[in-house]
Amino acid sequence: MSVAMDLRPEVLQGRFVRLEPYAPGLKEELRVALDCDADGWSLVSSSGQGEHFEGWWGKAGDNIAKGEWISFAIRRLADGRVVGCSSYLNIRREHGGLEIGATFLHPDARSSQVNPEAKRLMLAHAFAGGALRVEVLTDLRNRRSQAAIAKLGAVREGVLRRHKITWTGHVRDTVVFAITDLDWPAVREGLDARLLGNGR
Repeated sequence: MSVAMDLRPEVLQGRFVRLEPYAPGLKEELRVALDCDADGWSLVSSSGQGEHFEGWWGKAGDNIAKGEWISFAIRRLADGRVVGCSSYLNIRREHGGLEIGATFLHPDARSSQVNPEAKRLMLAHAFAGGALRVEVLTDLRNRRSQAAIAKLGAVREGVLRRHKITWTGHVRDTVVFAITDLDWPAVREGLDARLLGNGR
């Protein structure tokens, strides 16, 4: 089977959010959106809060330049505010695989239409571009994140033990979820049903 995944940065717009590929003009809006929720940042691999933001932004830029990431600012259409970010990571074009990660939402954007629609847009773009598999990884300690990923319709595949050392020095066990091209029609239907309701 020959796979030619063609995934490019472009604006992805829905009814509730617009995903905008990282560009210099978004930097300060992202800095403001990410400078919150220290407890939330303690559960992710690297921090984009406060003094850590420049490193976060620089790492994203380096990986985007190498073609390994495509990163988006998430803009809530109701008020025009950037309320978070998410990325395609570890893009494996020859195998039709990638990860959705480096995701952070401001607390006032959680439990709303923002996350399901952002993921709906990113998944649709990935599978339309030829993806066979989209992974979503999270810290085993992060129960809220695991619940949100499962609610998307992703399949929990297992735990990678002692998988990463996070920015806090914690040796992390990582939970692996995935959605394949075969899963996508049912996942898409579920997300569309959520977005027709209250998005929760």
